[in-house]
Amino acid sequence: MTVLLLPSPFLGPSASRPLVEALRRAGRDAVLADASDPGSGTELVARWAGAACRADALVAHSNAGYLAPLVQAAVDPGHPLVLVDAALPPARGTTRLAPDGFRDHLAGLADDDGLLPPWTRWWDEADLAAVVPAEHRAAVEADCPRVPLAYVDSSVTAPAEWTDGPSAYLAYGDTYADEVAAATSYGWPVARLDGGHLHHLVDPETVAAEIVRLLGSLEDRSWGPARVVPGHDREDDLHSTP
Repeated sequence: MTVLLLPSPFLGPSASRPLVEALRRAGRDAVLADASDPGSGTELVARWAGAACRADALVAHSNAGYLAPLVQAAVDPGHPLVLVDAALPPARGTTRLAPDGFRDHLAGLADDDGLLPPWTRWWDEADLAAVVPAEHRAAVEADCPRVPLAYVDSSVTAPAEWTDGPSAYLAYGDTYADEVAAATSYGWPVARLDGGHLHHLVDPETVAAEIVRLLGSLEDRSWGPARVVPGHDREDDLHSTP
């Protein structure tokens, strides 16, 4: 099975590479989608849909969750999709690519050219250190892009009946509690690992194993109740995530 990982455009490849490698060790042919230079959500959807044609399943992290259902619909509504600590578009209608309050916060960070600072500069040191492991910090900071605020202000329209497709949700902690509640209401398989927003940098093997399990539940339709995977220390979650 080829799995296409859709990353947050606010983070560079270093933030996703350990998960891609762990999925490969778990027997999946994982590929990281290109999220560089996102002009708008619509542009990223078109780019990712081209890559998704060669994949059997999709995994979306963080802000990519807004776009993943559109990629799924563009390729095949039957494509399995696992959303990992990710934003979700509404069940129907149009949305911008950040909640209104957080968008206003980001607008205050943008420079005169409308560019946001790298994601690692959105947070104070304590919050960042709780989410990005020290051994990955330099690499994550080095390839963090500067994304235009215009990307956040772009909007996408949710595909019709997208919530009925083969989707599952994996949360890291409680930051995305509203999304977990929505996924549960849609009847999706839902799981939670105790951790911060980049928990796949902390424990990529466990995250990969849980993604594989969720993909399996979508393949055989054995959708079970939400569960917590024990044995992981909880990290403080960022209040708002990319």
